[in-house]
Amino acid sequence: MPATHEEILQKVQATLVEALGVDEEDVVPDASLRADLGAESIDFLDIMFRLERSFGIRIPRGELFSENFATDPELAADGKLTAKGIEELKAKMPDAKLDDFIADPQIDKIMDLYTVDMLVKYIASKVN
Repeated sequence: MPATHEEILQKVQATLVEALGVDEEDVVPDASLRADLGAESIDFLDIMFRLERSFGIRIPRGELFSENFATDPELAADGKLTAKGIEELKAKMPDAKLDDFIADPQIDKIMDLYTVDMLVKYIASKVN
């Protein structure tokens, strides 16, 4: 039987509370992992491993959290995504709210786009 959205949300919330040491009431669907919950670069790897363990899935490197934008000259220049980079970001993060980001596509702000709800949708696509 497929996991419900609510079941996945609860497990994701528990994972983030454990990984980031945040309060459960702060882990709401639209909370940004970095901006709202204080996740740092190293935390994203920990979150990925914990999600794999919690849900019994395998998350290929770079699939959930994009890594190649800053290093690929076709995707980024002068600290910002190129038009091709923005298109690739849209493809990799179809559930992200990108309007504000596209107005000023700074690479160092990509991690602010990851929300609790995006994790839930990603996990749902893997387990159902």
